[in-house]
Amino acid sequence: MVKIEEGWKDALKEEFEKPYFNNLKETVKREYKDPSFRVFPPGSKIFAAFDSCPFDNTKVVIIGQDPYHGVGQANGLCFSVESGVRLPPSLVNIFKEIHNDTGVTMATDGDLTRWAKQGVLLLNSSLTVREGQPASHSGIGWETFTDAVVDKLNREKENLVFILWGSHAIKKGEKINRNKHLVLTSPHPSPLSANRGFFGNHHFSKTNDYLRLHGIEPIEW
Repeated sequence: MVKIEEGWKDALKEEFEKPYFNNLKETVKREYKDPSFRVFPPGSKIFAAFDSCPFDNTKVVIIGQDPYHGVGQANGLCFSVESGVRLPPSLVNIFKEIHNDTGVTMATDGDLTRWAKQGVLLLNSSLTVREGQPASHSGIGWETFTDAVVDKLNREKENLVFILWGSHAIKKGEKINRNKHLVLTSPHPSPLSANRGFFGNHHFSKTNDYLRLHGIEPIEW
């Protein structure tokens, strides 16, 4: 049985019963038990994105690639790190853009649970990763599962904002209904690409403008 927030458990119950998901679950269990390497985030936080942002509360979706692969960084939310952990470069750039876009003081705490509690689903394409091996758990079934999550939100909700940074996330959002939802795209906030259009994308103010337009409480970024 998957331990996940009740609304998500109900929304994804068919997914949890599919053969690929059973295979995925067994693979992940084996990986966490293998003494020859470590896997992140901690097992209890694999579904933290869902647990901290219930299905019924979701109003914004940000899609990342896979968890941070350094010790003590990943906490189950894309782009987020545990409080007190040094901010990764992409997150620094996200906070810079928020400051430049909205005028709020630049954040120093990298734990984005505060966004999740307001209805921001911080979804990685893969929910687990081996230490020091980026994308090591891509292709084991997580992408199929998170595609199903995006599809469920796309079909069953209205007036969501999907924030897609970089080609990987943009591809994942190709099937989102643009007539029902707002889809914002730009280059990734990584230092390698942030200057090619991430800075100045105004995604944070555009998100809140859209939410207000539809009578939805905006996000305190």
